[in-house]
Amino acid sequence: MNRIFGTSASKKPKPSLQDAIASTDARIASIEVKVKKLDGELARYKDQMSKLRNGPGKNAIQQRALRTLKQKRMYESQLAQLAQQTFNMESAALTTENMRNTMATVDALQASNREIKKQYGKIDIDKIEDMHDEMEDMLERANEIQESLGRSYAVPDELDEDDLEAELDALQFEEEEEGTSYLADINKVPDFIDEPPVELSETPTHEAMKATG
Repeated sequence: MNRIFGTSASKKPKPSLQDAIASTDARIASIEVKVKKLDGELARYKDQMSKLRNGPGKNAIQQRALRTLKQKRMYESQLAQLAQQTFNMESAALTTENMRNTMATVDALQASNREIKKQYGKIDIDKIEDMHDEMEDMLERANEIQESLGRSYAVPDELDEDDLEAELDALQFEEEEEGTSYLADINKVPDFIDEPPVELSETPTHEAMKATG
């Protein structure tokens, strides 16, 4: 039976929408050639009728022209139908292509959405918050260490300007007293001399004049 009638596998595939559009365009081109040929015949009949007088001969040519004109109108009607069919098929093809692009976009967005969910599923918000807290603690400890290392051991944390000025005045007063006592010690008799020295006057005494005399 399969050898006689064949199998379903031997059936030709159904034409696609693009194949149908191409076939319709070919039919339109063929009919346009026929319409152009009919236009030429009508022009020849018109020229013949313009040269003939009214009579059987002119009437015969007029009947041929009428048949040719009817045939042309039929072809033109077919052209209009085929043009509308082509427009509908092209619109359907465009819609189909847009739907394919839309589905491809949707598939890409869904894949991206799944990937984003997969990646974000690996992130623990609590761990991130704990990490921020640890960083803040470490920075605070580092600041405390820096402040401790930069602390001066000889200078108090808070110094009063009035106390400093008073201390400076006291130092200046002590220096003045030390200078005065140093000048006073120049004329002081040392402790190992029993009697103070005799001061000599500028004019010689009477005993000194006798001795020299």
